[in-house]
Amino acid sequence: MSRVAVVTGGTRGIGAAISKALKESGCSVAANYGGNDEAAAKFKDETGIGAYKWDVSDHEACANGLAQVEKDLGPVEIVVNNAGITRDTMFHRMDVDKWRAVIDTNLSSLFNMCRPVIEGMRERGFGRIVNISSINGQKGQMGQTNYSAAKAGELGFTRALAQENAFKGITVNAICPGYIGTEMVRAVPEDVLKEKILPLIPVGRLGEPEEIARCVVFLASDDAGFITGSTLSANGGQIMV
Repeated sequence: MSRVAVVTGGTRGIGAAISKALKESGCSVAANYGGNDEAAAKFKDETGIGAYKWDVSDHEACANGLAQVEKDLGPVEIVVNNAGITRDTMFHRMDVDKWRAVIDTNLSSLFNMCRPVIEGMRERGFGRIVNISSINGQKGQMGQTNYSAAKAGELGFTRALAQENAFKGITVNAICPGYIGTEMVRAVPEDVLKEKILPLIPVGRLGEPEEIARCVVFLASDDAGFITGSTLSANGGQIMV
């Protein structure tokens, strides 16, 4: 699969696994990141994948960043919207800054990343957009009204954009990971993990970032050309929809 792919939040956690898997599949990959220069430099040194810094909540920054990627690598054919943040608190304590930060980074970023490249995809008759949503966008989560709203919004965005562009050879799909063994999740105290999290997962374990990455590689491939507007739940059976 020789394509140009951009992965937001692509130098750490699930995003890093996606970037590496797409490179291994033959893609030329640009890994976007927002702030951790040290982690991005280490990732670039270890993988040889280019790291591009811009804020996905800023439309102009996305347009400029994507233009630079296209100058360096060629027309963007695959976009993986993986970047996301949390600002968790109960809604009655949530301030407008926590709401806007999560909505802008997790949801508005899909517009910011897709709008600058969608016309080129339509003209070329090919495109793959994969949005990394969340199990909490499907079921909701206490203390995450902002995050759950953004992740549910990603699913609506996916279905609508898929309908608009299917006849142009562009597929748009979403993946909803459950609990994945990222650095953040593995930092949860072991007793909490064993007593409160793992019992919720029928397969009895956390998912691995590489398992989500393999889902992305498939949806980005030519083999998945008849799949669009779909949501792939990768949660170990925690919820079944």
